[in-house]
Amino acid sequence: MLSIDCYKGQKVAIFGLGRSGFSSALALRRGGAIPVCWDDSKTARDNAQTAGLIIEDLRVSKTWNEFSLLLLSPGIPYIYPQVNQIVEQAWRHQVPIDNDVSLFFQSYSQAFDDKASGMPRTIAVTGSNGKSTTSTLIHHILNGSNRNVQIGGNIGTPLFDLSPANIVETTVMELSSYQIEVAKLLIPDIAVFLNFSPDHLDRHGGIGGYFSAKRRLFKSNQNQISVVGVDEKEGLAITSDLRSRKGSQVIKISTKINLAHDEQSVFSDGKNLFECKLGKIVNKLDITNLAGLPGNHNLQNICAAYAVCRVLEISPEDIFIALKSYNALPHRTELIATLSGVKFINDSKATNATSTLSALNSFSNIHWIAGGRGKGDGITSLMEHLGSVKKTYLIGESALDFSVQISGSPQSIFQTLDEALAAAYKNAIPGDTVLLSPAAASFDQYANFEQRGLHFSKLVSELEI
Repeated sequence: MLSIDCYKGQKVAIFGLGRSGFSSALALRRGGAIPVCWDDSKTARDNAQTAGLIIEDLRVSKTWNEFSLLLLSPGIPYIYPQVNQIVEQAWRHQVPIDNDVSLFFQSYSQAFDDKASGMPRTIAVTGSNGKSTTSTLIHHILNGSNRNVQIGGNIGTPLFDLSPANIVETTVMELSSYQIEVAKLLIPDIAVFLNFSPDHLDRHGGIGGYFSAKRRLFKSNQNQISVVGVDEKEGLAITSDLRSRKGSQVIKISTKINLAHDEQSVFSDGKNLFECKLGKIVNKLDITNLAGLPGNHNLQNICAAYAVCRVLEISPEDIFIALKSYNALPHRTELIATLSGVKFINDSKATNATSTLSALNSFSNIHWIAGGRGKGDGITSLMEHLGSVKKTYLIGESALDFSVQISGSPQSIFQTLDEALAAAYKNAIPGDTVLLSPAAASFDQYANFEQRGLHFSKLVSELEI
């Protein structure tokens, strides 16, 4: 595990004791700092106290002038939808605010001379959808090529529970807008921007703030290699900015545009992947029938992972072998079971309409279970994409709003996922698909999308054939 050595002997305030906050507190203590922690959850505070960490209510602390830093966990709102009381305290006492992502890059840059290796060592992946699949796919390809690689960040292992820079070749990080927004230092060797669609708008003060947070990943490191999806205007804007920067290397990816004449690109026509350099196609892969990467939405993930791994000098042949052996992530178009000819798909990770659209386009004869805590415009944008949906089963806080947004399509409202699944199974016939793809956050009834997906899987396992 890593330690944070740059605050030795200094007091550091930590607000938020989830996975990343707790891990960072321990890393600070390992580095000789004095972490002083707070979380609104008593359970989180008790766990930290059991680990020997100092607990102090930072909302009313009289010692703010003693702190060298406020380390803010990603789940804590920074400015929007309203300024948190503890953030205001830090501002008032002129205490710098940072997060674990920034300190991770600082620790890595101090621990290892990246220039000496000649090979990129840190890969950061962001985007509205597909971050987890792309990150794990890169990890899977590199691991299959016998590279010493680790993965963490917004997915799985907290950054400061990872191994030190001097004992691994490559670290893959999934980074959310929450993590990028606050970080003072963002210097990955390779940065990936997949796509952009409205999400987390309340947290970022609107769509412009959300894009600005994502964009920060491409602002700092002059030597960074950037892999950028250009199927939306936001990706095109990032590409334009980067190409005006001296020495910047940009690899464009697309599933909608033929980039064969671009200087450096990877694109797909839906069946094949093409790698292009200096206006010529240099490699072509048939990417149909990849069992672990179903649906058109995965084409972009494949292109991004391929581009990154080619930078890391993995051969197209080895990449193709790894693509064929990749297994889909839990909670993302995950096949749970086939009962009496009916498929049950867990897509609980689809927490917005754009992500759900990918699932709706991947299956036919769908009994669609949707709802939760709605975001932005809800599912209005999906109305014209319901041709493969036999019926919609709405649950959660957003059920009534969603019902209005897709009025005219066959639907029913239920109190719980249990009731919705039972009704969907009763109505389904052989050849149909029961799809949980909520297009909404889980927080009205579940702690997170994982818990929601696990509940769905449990309910499916209890169905009688």
